[in-house]
Amino acid sequence: MFNRIHRLLSSTLLLALAACSPEYSGPPADLVVRNAKIVTIDQDHPRAEAVAVIGEEIVAVTSDAEIEAYIGEETEIIDAAGRLMIPGFNDAHAHYGPLDPEYIELRYITDKNVITERVRERVAQVEPGVLIRGGHWEHEMFTDKQWPTKELLDEVAPDNPVSLSRADGHSTLVNSYVIRASGIAKDTPDPPGGEIQKDPVTGEPTGIFKESAQSLLRYDATPVDRTPEERAALRDQGWEDMLQFTRSIGVTSIQHAGGGDPELYQRLMDEGRLTVRVDVDGRLTADPQRLARYDELRQQYPRQGNWIRFGYLKEFMDGTLGSGTAMFFEPFEDEPDKRGLPQMSYEELEERVLAADAMGFQIGIHAIGTEANHWILNAFEKAQEVNGVRDSRHRSEHAQVLISDDIPRFAELGVVASMQPTHCITDKRFAEKRIGLERSKGAYAWRTLLDAGTHIAFGTDYSVEPLNPMEGLYAAVTRKDRLGEEGDGWFPEEKLTMEEAIELYTLGSAYAQFMEDRKGMIKEGYLADMVIVDRDLLTVPEGEIMQTQVDYTIVGGKVVYEG
Repeated sequence: MFNRIHRLLSSTLLLALAACSPEYSGPPADLVVRNAKIVTIDQDHPRAEAVAVIGEEIVAVTSDAEIEAYIGEETEIIDAAGRLMIPGFNDAHAHYGPLDPEYIELRYITDKNVITERVRERVAQVEPGVLIRGGHWEHEMFTDKQWPTKELLDEVAPDNPVSLSRADGHSTLVNSYVIRASGIAKDTPDPPGGEIQKDPVTGEPTGIFKESAQSLLRYDATPVDRTPEERAALRDQGWEDMLQFTRSIGVTSIQHAGGGDPELYQRLMDEGRLTVRVDVDGRLTADPQRLARYDELRQQYPRQGNWIRFGYLKEFMDGTLGSGTAMFFEPFEDEPDKRGLPQMSYEELEERVLAADAMGFQIGIHAIGTEANHWILNAFEKAQEVNGVRDSRHRSEHAQVLISDDIPRFAELGVVASMQPTHCITDKRFAEKRIGLERSKGAYAWRTLLDAGTHIAFGTDYSVEPLNPMEGLYAAVTRKDRLGEEGDGWFPEEKLTMEEAIELYTLGSAYAQFMEDRKGMIKEGYLADMVIVDRDLLTVPEGEIMQTQVDYTIVGGKVVYEG
């Protein structure tokens, strides 16, 4: 349904060209891309001009002259006109879901008053009691760099619960309505692994709830007056919009970072609407019954599949740098009484890892700070001692700040560093303020990890960061602010080349999901997931990287997007 009409050669000319290339005598290709600058990410054949596809599989990666033998009367032909073609982007860590037109978007705002105005606008559209939702604000981008408070919301939303999550999802701003409905007061203690931010003078909750403290919130919300059919139609449209956006930016695979509904994806696939490959995941547990349920899911959606697969078991070890909840060995520079919030004890972590590893599950644990990463590496090492060594490919989800002694352990233990390069250019604004210069040298250490033999997989952590891979490529090769800046970037010794960054976003991500044997390269026998872009990423000035647009997205040999 997504194919476009492309120019076909006449049958007479096809026969003549085929006669000149006797080495191929198989069936004609369904799709041919020619006249391209192809970066294959295949070390044995790094560059090519043309590709032929039959069904979902690449059958030839070759020259323009040799590709003519694969063209038949019904072959769809794309003339790339010299443009760059690379493997489809594989986001190794995304919180993926339908777009929500009622969500208040606060990404990149610098004036806290914008929060008030956007909430005011939304309140005017709904009845009292209806929940107002939004987020992606980043207090380090505000002009005063201070946390927002409930006072921004109370005057404009006295009769509606309001919940606005920070960009990282590890802190939430709510209004007094929600605080009252939750029964939270100045004497309410912090829960384990969480923090109720309180005014240093009055002791009253400010409206900021961090980590596990978010689970204390009760919204006492009135549902929007919609029929079940209207709700289903809205959600369905949200998925259609999300899938369209995803293919428009060249993302051909998504690995859920904990979650994902396989039955929903199966329905979309049965309806012919699924245009992105997905891994769904579960939560890391030691409970035998839950592990047995996950075992059923991975048998139903096995690793051998290509479209809907069960991936790894996810858990959180700590919080984030931005929320000041990531686990470090030493206190924060700007909050010397704190060094992060562990989300479980080491003993519980080890128990869960050993149980899941014993059943052969892959494990991915959110770990931002130095101590969090140290703990999960220790637990993965313990699993090898107890359960034996296997190709487990356990993952540190983020691996953001590391001590030097832990860097070689990734390769030694076979642990994948699942990293999101845009976190670097977002967090670098405040990283040194929070953890100092020396610790920041171990932040987003892509080059050091690669040189130590670590497998790295790139993603975005969407919706924490934008889903567009071009921002990640820009971050990986510049380590500069999105608006641009002078100099060589933040700790430039950790920068990557563009081709390396593309590889980590394609083949690196495929390795992290045990698919490097059939995905992540433009190679004969591999799945035909490919992207053609409007400029040469390998040569454009760095200021143009994020302006690069996708002209074609091809998934499984089908043109699913044409710009």
